[in-house]
Amino acid sequence: MSERTLEGKTAVVTGSTRGIGRGIAEALAGAGAEVVLSGRQTEDVERAVSEIARGGGNARGTTADVRKYGDVESLMRFAAAPSGGIDVLVNNAGVGRFGHIAELSPERWHEVVDTNLTGVYYCCHAALPFLRERGGGHIINIASLAGKNAFAGGCAYNASKFGVEGFSEALMLDLRYENVKVSYIMPGSTATEFAGRQTAEQDWRLQAQDIAQVVLDLLRQERRALTSRVELRPFQPPRKD
Repeated sequence: MSERTLEGKTAVVTGSTRGIGRGIAEALAGAGAEVVLSGRQTEDVERAVSEIARGGGNARGTTADVRKYGDVESLMRFAAAPSGGIDVLVNNAGVGRFGHIAELSPERWHEVVDTNLTGVYYCCHAALPFLRERGGGHIINIASLAGKNAFAGGCAYNASKFGVEGFSEALMLDLRYENVKVSYIMPGSTATEFAGRQTAEQDWRLQAQDIAQVVLDLLRQERRALTSRVELRPFQPPRKD
């Protein structure tokens, strides 16, 4: 299959200035898509766009806080402006705040749930008219294995990721006959800034490019087929004694 199978497609990736989102944006640009990056800091967005462009990719970007619906609407209009539509939406923006429920403030709760779950809804809702304009497309939500495996200290994060997975399943049923595919990816431990600094003893963890490869595989699947969920784990994590 040609490496530039996404030529002429417009792809929006949220939270794409670093980590998993940045890896996905680079992979989509490498496959020929025009990639629209977003983040909350102007300098981060500009730097990421410039670096992808220097690597030969077609990228644009704008600031957006996915917790604010007005920002999300502006992002989707910005993405669709040159061609009138959007072909791919990757909802990657996310935050993690962890700790015992007694120390989890309402502000921290809303920061996590509003970003990780409500932000996904906002982006899907705002992007849908532009996906319809194209006659269909593909929404890929970056969830987590934490969406099926709860852990102590994860009340907000687990709730948000459980929610993303339920939302994605229902969204798939809503949109399948509008020619919009919906998939979600559930990565395990991944070496990004989100998870902290990686040491030599942690090189067993997934890399951003591993998730990016799954995104490309989903987008290159035949139209008749839909992989609605992908669980992606490190192959050989440390053994538990």
